[in-house]
Amino acid sequence: MMQLVERGGVIFVLILVLSVIAVAIIIERLLYFRKNRGDEDTIMRRLETTLAKGNFDEALAICEAMPSPITNLMRVGIEHRGYSREVVKMAISDAANMEIPRMERFLSTLGTIAHVTPLLGLLGTVTGNIRAFGVLGQTGIGGGDPAVLAQGIAEALLTTAAGIIVAVPAIAFYNYLVSRVNHSIIRLENRVNELVLYLQKE
Repeated sequence: MMQLVERGGVIFVLILVLSVIAVAIIIERLLYFRKNRGDEDTIMRRLETTLAKGNFDEALAICEAMPSPITNLMRVGIEHRGYSREVVKMAISDAANMEIPRMERFLSTLGTIAHVTPLLGLLGTVTGNIRAFGVLGQTGIGGGDPAVLAQGIAEALLTTAAGIIVAVPAIAFYNYLVSRVNHSIIRLENRVNELVLYLQKE
């Protein structure tokens, strides 16, 4: 690894740092969605049991004690249960819009990394070639230190490869996570609307 860092130069190190940040964001977001999905099923069962008994205050207490996207939307639905269906839907939509920034946390950073790393790789290619051709320009084709020339060429190749290697999975996970956010919002709204209809029947 140290040899790669030495051969790749400063830009390679920067790409490496960005790759670590991207991996951390991806892991954090995947764990976030996995936890919320697991908690959602448990919370919904508790809320359905509580609401079936007409214990609205207890249901609100459950929502406040276990904050998550589903409980935040459920709390709004319960609090507006006395209003018309249109008002309840509007209130839930507003609450869902408040949850979107939490679900999209760090995604803009991941998207930026996905788009910046290939450009950094290209910049490394340019600076590496400048170094290599600078050696040739000073000493001529037959002279100079081959190690310095090889260093410039290595920097050009390594940074390009590193930029692409980081960008491809970052773009793939970014698109996946954005899709996950959109599906989560739709699923939350549908589940809460089902319970709102249940509340209005009671």
